[in-house]
Amino acid sequence: MDRSAQKHGVLNLVALLVMSLGTLAVALYTHSLGGQVAGVFLGIGVLVAAVSWFQMRLEERERLEKLEFDEIARGGSASATLFNTQDVEGFPARRAREQFERFFVPAFTFVLLAIEAGAGWWIWRWLGRIIAVPVLEQPLLGMAVFGLMALVLFILGQYVSGLARLDGRRLLKPGASALLLGAYTLALAGAAVAAVWFDFPKADLILARVLCALLLLLATENVLTLLLEGYRPRVKGRQARLLYESRLVALLGHPEGIFTTVAHTLDYQFGFKVSDTWFYQFLRRSIVWLGLCYVVILLAFTCLAYIQPGESALLERFGKPVAGRELLESGFHLKLPWPIDAVHRFRAREIQTFDIGFEHEEGGAGHEQEGQVVLWTVSHYKEEFHLLVASREPASATNSATNNVAGKKAPPVNLLSVGMPVHFQITNLSWWAYNYRDSAALIRQIASREVVRYLVSVDVNEIMSTARFTAGEELRRRIQARADELRMGVEILFVGLQDVHPPVTVGAAYERVVGTKQKREADILRARAYAISTNAMAQAEAVRRKLDAGAESARRVSSAMANESLFTNQAAAYRAAPEVYTQRTYLQTLARSGANARKFVLATTNSSEILLLNMEDRIRDDILNQLVPAARPR
Repeated sequence: MDRSAQKHGVLNLVALLVMSLGTLAVALYTHSLGGQVAGVFLGIGVLVAAVSWFQMRLEERERLEKLEFDEIARGGSASATLFNTQDVEGFPARRAREQFERFFVPAFTFVLLAIEAGAGWWIWRWLGRIIAVPVLEQPLLGMAVFGLMALVLFILGQYVSGLARLDGRRLLKPGASALLLGAYTLALAGAAVAAVWFDFPKADLILARVLCALLLLLATENVLTLLLEGYRPRVKGRQARLLYESRLVALLGHPEGIFTTVAHTLDYQFGFKVSDTWFYQFLRRSIVWLGLCYVVILLAFTCLAYIQPGESALLERFGKPVAGRELLESGFHLKLPWPIDAVHRFRAREIQTFDIGFEHEEGGAGHEQEGQVVLWTVSHYKEEFHLLVASREPASATNSATNNVAGKKAPPVNLLSVGMPVHFQITNLSWWAYNYRDSAALIRQIASREVVRYLVSVDVNEIMSTARFTAGEELRRRIQARADELRMGVEILFVGLQDVHPPVTVGAAYERVVGTKQKREADILRARAYAISTNAMAQAEAVRRKLDAGAESARRVSSAMANESLFTNQAAAYRAAPEVYTQRTYLQTLARSGANARKFVLATTNSSEILLLNMEDRIRDDILNQLVPAARPR
């Protein structure tokens, strides 16, 4: 390793540093996304060139140390015995170089891996957050500067790469590969700016994403390199490959030497000459024909298209429908190879569904489960949207007072969480595919608009109770009419209102209000029932008392008339036979009075008798006179 190699290493480092800073400055000034990512590649090349230059210095110090030791050994002086040893302690430069390769190089490779992976991940996320592609400033300046820097890096990279290949200076290869890769990325950045200039606005963003993916691929390669290094066979006297030297960067920097790069990689990894085997030589000779055969087989496979059951497809030739074969049904179909013919498949025969008003949880079909209770106070989905619904009830005094703006009262509206699944089927595939860029998004937007327009014209209490089915049918009719008007080629089969409830944040308060209203209605109905019951009982009691009074009056009149008739008849009987009437009346009175009394008849009158009266109650005969069954012999 001579001093010229170190000069070229410094030249690589300075060139990459200047070009990386210049690329970032121009890219930021022109708003070129591809140029900014290319600047990141050049910055990583600066780190690689710096480490390779430092390793050159260590190897140069080791070379000078060995020359000095050889000179002293050839002198034959007595002091030469002090250096006549193979101990590592006697060669500090070699020890420093070995420790550098043993510890610093793997650590730097790991840091390089972390920088590439972190930068790739951050840039990818940053590009994903870009909604509108930024407008380029001074695109002609960007094309000129990127092209000039690419030319300078390419010439310098080719020179250093040839010098490293001819003189065997392996430490110049990482910097040369970084120079060539930077030249190619800058050329692509200039081409992307030119494409934007010629009305291809997304070319710069696409290039930035491709370069970001390449950055992540380099990080993956470093991971594999670190893992495979532990399993590489060590050959004594053979220099190890630099861990921070990317084979992929070398391949991209020298695409013409792909077989040489692959051969060196295989020989280094397996420890023997894989490139001398007959199989590798056969692949090297026949790779073109094998590639052509592979391409022919792939194109032949593209001549056969299979449409799944339930699907329909559109056949296009050079981007236009094929006359007579525009629509392909399920089954196998022959077509011209790609890219002449293209088949676009659609689920035309399936019933498709989208939801309005909510989004399901990731990896789940929703909250609906058999036997599960759905509460208004618990969120059912990942996200629920609130819609305005009209109300026939006037705004309360409190709400009117708090919501007055310039003397105007707040309109009587409410917020509702409405979950509506919409089922539809494609009926005209040509309209669905060609009339609009994204028909699925359009039919969702149409349904959302019709739902919003319909809900502001209905009453909140009706939509939550009795008007669900009629509302679903009306929404289906409106969405279908709008889709037919726009010639979308779909049939709306069903619109359902499965979840209609107040927002979760006010669900508990709404339940209290509804409960209070229900309690008020219950109290009113209970009072009405009590009033009806009380009035009916009072009327019945009045009628009963009137009837009782009339009956008593009739009874007394009849009794008076009967007494009058009885007295008249008794007077006539008395006048006819006073004694008989008197005696008969006496006996009748005696018979009535003694009907329930005990009577004792005395047959004789000339004897004296003593009567003993037992005033105790007599035991009943049915208790006293009972038949006792005969005893059974034992």
